[in-house]
Amino acid sequence: MAKDKIKLRKSLFSSYFSTTLSIALVLFLFGLLGLLLINARRVSDFVKENVGVTLVLKENTKEADILKLQKNLEATSFIKSTRFIDKQTAADELKKELGEDFVDFLGYNPLLSSIDVRLYAEYANPDSLAQLEKALLKYPEVQEVYYQRNLVTQLSSNVKKLSIILLVLSGLMFMIFVALINNTIRLSIYSRRYLINSMQLVGATRSFIRFPFILKSVIHGIYGAIIACLILFMIFFSYQSELKGFVEFLDPMVIILLVVAIFTFGIVMTALSSYFSVNKFLKMKFDQLYY
Repeated sequence: MAKDKIKLRKSLFSSYFSTTLSIALVLFLFGLLGLLLINARRVSDFVKENVGVTLVLKENTKEADILKLQKNLEATSFIKSTRFIDKQTAADELKKELGEDFVDFLGYNPLLSSIDVRLYAEYANPDSLAQLEKALLKYPEVQEVYYQRNLVTQLSSNVKKLSIILLVLSGLMFMIFVALINNTIRLSIYSRRYLINSMQLVGATRSFIRFPFILKSVIHGIYGAIIACLILFMIFFSYQSELKGFVEFLDPMVIILLVVAIFTFGIVMTALSSYFSVNKFLKMKFDQLYY
């Protein structure tokens, strides 16, 4: 008798462990997907904000006017930062790129002073840049506005395509996660279908029968979410230096958002799967339980 109890406990523990581990692995993959979606926008913004716009200044523009122009530009809502490059600095940078001293060859420095402008990501698109170019040319100190139009157009097009692809893949992955958790819970409840039928035979109400199954499934979801978060944290903190600049994982808001999403998804999906699975067996007759 004692051996039978030990075997039963081992069997129950094995069942609970396998169910929790399966849910944990699904939630871990869900967390990876969530982290990818959270950082996809950040990577896209990073690329867009590195698209440079150069304001070529007119010859003999006074330093005071340049400083005033910089302040005016930085005060606008669409410019993230500015950097003034005088004629000598521009010449030095071009020398490094060319590998030769073109100033000595020409006998003078043909370059003009300029201001490099970095825009916020939402303004780094062809339509916004075309309007900004007109607005920037109205400044009396600005002679020309230069940016790589083809690059901006191509970048905007690629970002849109990647966003659509990522959205479709995320939708497919989400459906797979839902199906995996649902099947895990259904298999767990399937092994106790006779218990459900026995409780019905002694007069237990449907809500009374459902409650312990839903509660146990939610507990599986909570434990699975805890395990998933621990694995996720261990991996990303272990490879923190390799992922720096690509994955913003140390941002408290990112961590909170990701943890809340994992726990919410785990609890809601296990509860719903348990509810519908138990309902299915509640509607079955005894002879149907064998099939």
